[in-house]
Amino acid sequence: MSKLRFQAVLESRNRKPVTIEETGRRSELYAQNVFNEERMLQHLTKEAFESVKGAIFSGSKIDRKIADQVAEAMKGWAIGKGATHYTHWFQPLTGTTAEKHDAFFDLLDDGRALEKFGGGQLVQQEPDASSFPNGGIRNTFEARGYTAWDPTSPAFIYGTTLCIPTIFVAYTGEALDNKAPLLRALNAVDDAATAVAKYFDKTVAKVNATLGWEQEFFLIDKALANSRPDVMLTGRTLVGNLAAKGQQLDDHYFGVIPSRALNFIMDLEIECTKLGIPVKTRHNEVAPNQFELAPVFEEANLAVDHNLLLMDVMDKIADRHNFKVLFHEKPFAGVNGSGKHNNWSLATDTGVNLLRPGSTPMKNLQFLTFFVNTIKAVDTYEELLRSSIASASNDHRLGGGEAPPTIISIFIGKQLSNVLDELEGVSKGKLSPEEKTELKLNVVGKIPEILLDNTDRNRTSAFAFTGNKFEMRGVGSTTNCAKPMTVLNTIVAKQLREFKKEVDLLVDGKNLKKDEAVFNVLREYIKTSKRIRFDGDGYSIDWEKEAKKRKLSNNKNTPEALAVMTAKESIELFDSMKVLSEVELRARQEVDLEAYILNNQIEGRVLNELVNNHVLPSCLEYQTKVVANISGLKNIYGADYKKMTETQHIILEDLIAHISELKKECDAMTKARKDANTITDSNKKAIAYCETVKPYFEKIRYHSDRLERILDDRLWPLAKYQELLFTN
Repeated sequence: MSKLRFQAVLESRNRKPVTIEETGRRSELYAQNVFNEERMLQHLTKEAFESVKGAIFSGSKIDRKIADQVAEAMKGWAIGKGATHYTHWFQPLTGTTAEKHDAFFDLLDDGRALEKFGGGQLVQQEPDASSFPNGGIRNTFEARGYTAWDPTSPAFIYGTTLCIPTIFVAYTGEALDNKAPLLRALNAVDDAATAVAKYFDKTVAKVNATLGWEQEFFLIDKALANSRPDVMLTGRTLVGNLAAKGQQLDDHYFGVIPSRALNFIMDLEIECTKLGIPVKTRHNEVAPNQFELAPVFEEANLAVDHNLLLMDVMDKIADRHNFKVLFHEKPFAGVNGSGKHNNWSLATDTGVNLLRPGSTPMKNLQFLTFFVNTIKAVDTYEELLRSSIASASNDHRLGGGEAPPTIISIFIGKQLSNVLDELEGVSKGKLSPEEKTELKLNVVGKIPEILLDNTDRNRTSAFAFTGNKFEMRGVGSTTNCAKPMTVLNTIVAKQLREFKKEVDLLVDGKNLKKDEAVFNVLREYIKTSKRIRFDGDGYSIDWEKEAKKRKLSNNKNTPEALAVMTAKESIELFDSMKVLSEVELRARQEVDLEAYILNNQIEGRVLNELVNNHVLPSCLEYQTKVVANISGLKNIYGADYKKMTETQHIILEDLIAHISELKKECDAMTKARKDANTITDSNKKAIAYCETVKPYFEKIRYHSDRLERILDDRLWPLAKYQELLFTN
């Protein structure tokens, strides 16, 4: 295996950047492989175009006749661009995407061939798909799962396949994917936010949640990645001694992008541009060989689809450039992990960002309304929001490096905190003319000026206001954004619905003016959600004590975090907002627990193989050489050999001690894993893996890493950190 390592190192060091030719302006390339509004105008009848636009804007149904027209237009456009197949592209509960390709090709009864694709194939398909995680919603023999067209996300061509974004549901109607609940949540927040926005502008007819994700990732040479079974099978290094240099000098962050990596990113950007993914920003991240891509903000459902598509495309483009992309949240110990910050806001169909202050006191009151309601929603459901970012891989990242802790808090900056403190003192009931003037001119009216200097950013806060949006920083780099976005939009929708009820009650029942009622309700929300706001630096604070003092949850691992999903309050929330039924919610909890178990089970197995098939044989070989050296000196020098072999004896004793402990801990881990596997209850099994299996991972790693330090470099079988992180 050490030969494989050195072959991989040699191969990686001899790589040359793959030549990339820019094929035109990005604006000219943009969305050329997407059946978007521009293509629909070109290929659809006016009736069909209006029907699809109506479905996108208001969710109205598209009848079969129109679907046939759309399908025919899509087929003609796709075949004209070289497509030979079509697929329903969906998001099962694996967290990734799925597709089954069918050819446009078909045969008539008389044996003649033709290209066929009708409204039936566009609108609905019935893939077998029985092996996808379902959490008990359906049995394996009940293989009927339906994919249904989502017209709000345009079809696109990738390679020679027309990809049609779809939802995936069981034959009984329950959602088996991540897209269907997201669409329901977005519909809920649209209804609730539109109703509240009409307080300030009666022309508002629709509110869209917007999302801008920031995708972090590591780029590792393919040969080096292939030489590490742990990287290939788990996405992270289960063992590996820290390199002498890591990220201490901060010299990689925002530095010159290495040539090979830059050419990969350029190639990726060209492909993304053609697919309508508006990637805009690229840069080196903090850790060596870590990078980030970020797009222009989009409507949340489309942004989620684009992020998943980006991850698919990245893998394929990376292979062309002899790279392996690592999306794991913590692929390397001792350096920063990778997140996927979700920047979220609300925008009206009139072009207003509801989380951006305006030029008048009334517009700023609108901003405060949505700002405070979001804070209140997060405060009420902070534990549920934490559950949406829980995974085995993200457990390794949260609370380390620059990653936020497992405790949800909101950072809004001292200036805005001062504004909320002033609003907390608003009189109950009707406001005096003087108080109204003071509030509107000197408190609310000055918010835009305050935000000009509100640039301080607390990197450790899990949820932060950054000028015109909230940034959810705890999301892991492998996570499907649909999960946290479903929860966030649902809780905000619920909160806005409650807010409107309270305001209307004060207006109708207490004869308060609308702005007085708004101020009164916001005052109470500011008081009751104060615990969730934290404006400190985040590094010097003892989060454990702070969470206990503020009565905030601190669910440190995935089994703890997932427990809240089926709490009575969670079931009532999702049911009342028509986002997830109790059956769907319990199924998702079951799927997430199973994923946690399997992830740790696989890592345990891989770790066992690494130790027994790679690490121990190499160490025993070196031990034999040390013993032979000592014996040889003894044969030559007799009794005098002891002084001459003091160093060798120290090395030998260290080898024996760590080899013994490594084997012992590995065997104990295997037994703990086998014991955990006998448990049938998913929750208890996940807890067993968390509490009795996972602790062995670090113990095993410790002894393996100590042995890596001792061993002759020529014998160590696995690519080292300095090779993985500094070969570019």
